[in-house]
Amino acid sequence: MQILKKLLILVVAVVAIALIAALFVDKEYAVEREIVINKPKAEVFEYVTYLKNQDNYSVWNMKDPASVKTYTGTDGTVGFIAAWDSKMEDVGKGEQEITKITEGEKIDLALRFKEPFEANDTAYMITEAVSDSQTKVKWGFNGAMPYPMNLMLLMMNMDEMLGKDLQDGLNNLKVLMEK
Repeated sequence: MQILKKLLILVVAVVAIALIAALFVDKEYAVEREIVINKPKAEVFEYVTYLKNQDNYSVWNMKDPASVKTYTGTDGTVGFIAAWDSKMEDVGKGEQEITKITEGEKIDLALRFKEPFEANDTAYMITEAVSDSQTKVKWGFNGAMPYPMNLMLLMMNMDEMLGKDLQDGLNNLKVLMEK
């Protein structure tokens, strides 16, 4: 009985320490990658504004070709929603919506993940002219994990996990745009 009592006290202490530690861990994370594409800014911006084009370069969109996709609104305009529903757990179910377009500069997106977990995050794509024939594209992702789940951010390198997929998508975009 004494061992069981000590074990219970130990478990409670570990849980309490974890919950206290989570109070001091950031809840938000941000990941951004960039690439230079040898095409004029207007051409690149026009292409990335259309969410359906992500099927051609986004690693996430390419993971499950059998994913069911639905669209609401007019692609390339504020309010357009691209939704996906996949049986693959690492693709899941969710949608992204164009929330703001700063013409020729930036596209802001709301990401609403529904399965395998629920989350509301944001993403963006920024185009900057490097020269008349070169464009820097920045693709970024901002997210948050609520308390006490934010404790997982100590064990997960979101920059590494998401950054690789963002960079692979940008590499695909570069190849596609420069054909």
